[in-house]
Amino acid sequence: MSGSSPGFVYAVLTAQQLTDVRDFAGYPAYGDGDVVFPYPWIMRQYLALQYRLSHLSVTDGERLTNVYLANLYTLETAVPNTGATLNVDTAAVFKRNANELKERVRLFDYWRTRLCAFLDVPPGPAFQQRYQTGGVRIIV
Repeated sequence: MSGSSPGFVYAVLTAQQLTDVRDFAGYPAYGDGDVVFPYPWIMRQYLALQYRLSHLSVTDGERLTNVYLANLYTLETAVPNTGATLNVDTAAVFKRNANELKERVRLFDYWRTRLCAFLDVPPGPAFQQRYQTGGVRIIV
């Protein structure tokens, strides 16, 4: 995990880790990097995220991968796994937590928000859209 630049040592993240961070932070797929309508309005935030990821110190890169990504991978997997017990309300001693899915999603999103704070970037549009309340959204 060490790339270098004159006088600095930066963390080197894999392509998959970069994709995962963008996804967890709520940013759309990068594609080939060409700016395509309607995304030019987000490019400033997106490029700030890319810059931060490209210039993480080794210790910050290790924290990103060992704390944030490790927990987010676990939490992301746990959300769909709740589907295994959605059809069970009570079974002998077992009683399903009716709020489990909501609680797991909330915990997953909490860690996603912490990741954005750690990288000092705003949550991306995919993350923000999920929490919009009512109203009409127009993209021009």
